[in-house]
Amino acid sequence: MQTIAAPVFTFRGVPSEQLEQLVEGLVRTMKAAGYVNEEAPQDPRLVLNFLDPQNPKPYRRRAQATFVVSLLAADRVPPDPIKGWYHYLVRGLSNLLMVYVPGDGVHFVTLELGHYVEPEGPDFFERLYQRINPIACSVLVINNIYDKTLEPELWAGDSKTIALAEAGARLEELNLLPTPFSLEEVLSPTEQRHIKLLYGIGGLSYGNLSARLDDSRFWMSASGVNKAKLREIGRDILLVSDYRPEDNAMVLQVPPGVDPRRVSVDAIEHWMIYREHPEVGAIIHVHAWMSGVPSTEFNYPCGTYQLGEAVAQKVREAEDPSRAVVGLKNHGLTITGRSVGDILERIEGRLLPRVPMS
Repeated sequence: MQTIAAPVFTFRGVPSEQLEQLVEGLVRTMKAAGYVNEEAPQDPRLVLNFLDPQNPKPYRRRAQATFVVSLLAADRVPPDPIKGWYHYLVRGLSNLLMVYVPGDGVHFVTLELGHYVEPEGPDFFERLYQRINPIACSVLVINNIYDKTLEPELWAGDSKTIALAEAGARLEELNLLPTPFSLEEVLSPTEQRHIKLLYGIGGLSYGNLSARLDDSRFWMSASGVNKAKLREIGRDILLVSDYRPEDNAMVLQVPPGVDPRRVSVDAIEHWMIYREHPEVGAIIHVHAWMSGVPSTEFNYPCGTYQLGEAVAQKVREAEDPSRAVVGLKNHGLTITGRSVGDILERIEGRLLPRVPMS
């Protein structure tokens, strides 16, 4: 289990008048729970970033372990909150956006196109804290170690990578790989370089898929690529061979002569499942839902050890772990199967395109 010390948080910017009372109550609750506020820490765990709606500025992290929650105030709720507010989340380079609408409550907008509300009322600040705490207490596992010893016979892939490519195209046909908009539409070139350096992503692209190769290794889609066009080994599809805890990084085997991309941020989650359940042959993650599925309790960020553990626990509890369907709270589904074809057959016609938010 990856753990951290008492979380240190700090502020960027100055809260507007509408936000002052909200911030006071939230900070009081966080300190009571053991959080430490520092004015200029070197690498804070959490940054509360106050946005000016007319000129939203990002907090430029120095470390991947820093999570950013951006806050702003609004007079009303737009007809489509995601369309109206999501660009603030991206412009602030944020993990989470909180929009306070006086008399209504706080609206949360997530990177996964999620939107939910905590209304004003009893235990308001405690409820806000419970939304933020899983973010600040999470440990990202997004670094990759590249091992250029992939067997020559796998340089062009195999039957499993062909199946992944076909499954990716099928997911695209089913509209299960949403992209909210291009990063180029909302970020300056400098901001794009910053977020790509921090998170190794080529763009905003949701969903991923993987297939077991052998007892210890699995193929997985790369981060940020078009999953409908998975072609090149080391670029679009990568071979995950291990997780190295001392480096908190996934180990990838890639062909020589290839400038590799990073593997999907959910690799740690897939690694946990494959390691524990030899009968699992494939895993697909989509931003959709099924009625009646068991779900994780907290909305942990993508790519964190804690999300991986929470999903792995639900797979472990399933009647048949090799064919489990697990809901990720306010996020989507992780589905295990004997093969990618097995998963596609089981989800055909059963998926709800909108993930319920709570």
